[in-house]
Amino acid sequence: MSERSAHTDTGAAGPYGSPYHVPVLWKAVVEGLVTDPAGCYVDATIGGGGHAAALLDALAPEGRVIGIDRDPEALEAVRRRLSDAIEAGRLQLVQGNFADLEAILDRLGVAQIDGLLLDLGVSSHQLDEALRGFSFQAEGPLDMRMDPTSPGPTAAQLLERWSEYELAEVLRRYGEEPRARKLARAICRARPIRTTAELAEVVRREVSPKEATKTLARVFQALRIAVNDELQALERALEAATRRVRPGGRLVVLSYHSLEDRRVKRFLRYGNLKGEPVRDFYGRLIAPWRPLTRRAIRPSDDEVAANPRARSARLRIAERVAETENA
Repeated sequence: MSERSAHTDTGAAGPYGSPYHVPVLWKAVVEGLVTDPAGCYVDATIGGGGHAAALLDALAPEGRVIGIDRDPEALEAVRRRLSDAIEAGRLQLVQGNFADLEAILDRLGVAQIDGLLLDLGVSSHQLDEALRGFSFQAEGPLDMRMDPTSPGPTAAQLLERWSEYELAEVLRRYGEEPRARKLARAICRARPIRTTAELAEVVRREVSPKEATKTLARVFQALRIAVNDELQALERALEAATRRVRPGGRLVVLSYHSLEDRRVKRFLRYGNLKGEPVRDFYGRLIAPWRPLTRRAIRPSDDEVAANPRARSARLRIAERVAETENA
């Protein structure tokens, strides 16, 4: 399962971890993102505020961070944790979807930013809170909405609504599940399914005990991505970054599964979501981003040992290219 946060042991979490959230690869994030200490940066998935706290420490007093999150519980945790920065005007919080990045910046009167951080996935708090319905390891309502106050459908409602074919497509496309058709058939036969435990039991009956955990992770990932429209939100945010990050500014993305990472890698290389190279008269590649990480940065063995949920993280960094550099 894709995770954005980590272990709740603050001793192992480093200086910016908290019981709510442990920021993955925080040093690499800050070093990769900050080019102007007095600049304006957006943490578009602020979570428990770990990366934002590290950014604020790295910035000059006049430096500014805008923190966005869908989850009102995450924003409340940040308000408690970083109240001084909020009162000083260095941190501004917005409840919203990073898919709407441009509308949010317009509302704040911000034309361009110096850097954008996208830390994708789901937080430890969301995974550990059974009532949120993200985890198959605890029983709770099958919800999975990043914003539980939103009117959007829950995972349980979508399972009730989808045909067997539609469910199989979701499991195949978003979970890369090889038994998508078989599992979709079993889930549809078992409807209505209202809790995480009920869904987990249906899946376990269809696979061997050795395969159960990985299969459940793929099924729950697929449903979560569908409920929250995560890949489409990522694509919209990447396109917005090209228009809003200033030349010389940075884009930093932490992804946790191949569906996200492939999109990010392709976009940073070619500047579009189709992965189609655009070349000038001389055959030189024209792209709005210059990747600064030839390969994705991975957590160290020590970080993974202290923070097991960081093991799947992939960090990519790119710099916005001035139009004259492509001329």
